[in-house]
Amino acid sequence: MILAAGLGTRLGDLTRDTPKALIDVSGTTALERVARRLIAAGADHLIINVHHHAERIIEFVRARDDFGTTVSFSHEADAPLETGGGLLHAKPLLRHTGSFFLHNVDVLCDVDLHAMYTSHVHSGALATLAVSRRETSRYLLFDENGLCGRMHSRGGGPAEVHADCVDPIPFAFAGIHVISRALMDLVTETGAFSIIDVYLRLASQGRPIARYDIGGARWLEIGNPERLEEARRALG
Repeated sequence: MILAAGLGTRLGDLTRDTPKALIDVSGTTALERVARRLIAAGADHLIINVHHHAERIIEFVRARDDFGTTVSFSHEADAPLETGGGLLHAKPLLRHTGSFFLHNVDVLCDVDLHAMYTSHVHSGALATLAVSRRETSRYLLFDENGLCGRMHSRGGGPAEVHADCVDPIPFAFAGIHVISRALMDLVTETGAFSIIDVYLRLASQGRPIARYDIGGARWLEIGNPERLEEARRALG
């Protein structure tokens, strides 16, 4: 599933008439870059959630013959439902078994997605999150057992850490997940909410949420004009 329903407000005028998913990054839209990476990793059904300029995205994908695979759209008509709410809204489109990718449309990363998927399946975790040791304003905390908290690096108050967390290490989340279908039956949150809140709740109950360190893989995020230009230079 590709998360493409956001308003892209941090990109200013660039997304007034164009959805963030269709922003050009050195000759190819962000959406097509992510979609083709997922297909190359083995995905044979893409779900794309849409809201802002939804018809533009749908028309774009259909005009490209659904990138040569099967594509379904999850339309969040009233307002974006954030990562967790968007995923829950798309639940009827998910297969009933197995695991699937959840990928931010504004993240361009050359990590080996197939290897990440394989690692997730072998781990038995409910979800595996791509992470790195880069600097960020928000960190997820992991110990040897998996996710156990989060913290803000500046102005965000104290860290949230589970009582049984031992020597946690902070990681920056890379916006790519592999999720076991079984997790969907454990989501109790409703409305618009972050999937990270679900992970933290489940981790506090002893459910395994794993990390996958992307190491030296190139990671680009096009959420604001400065980062978009950086990505264009890197991929140009």
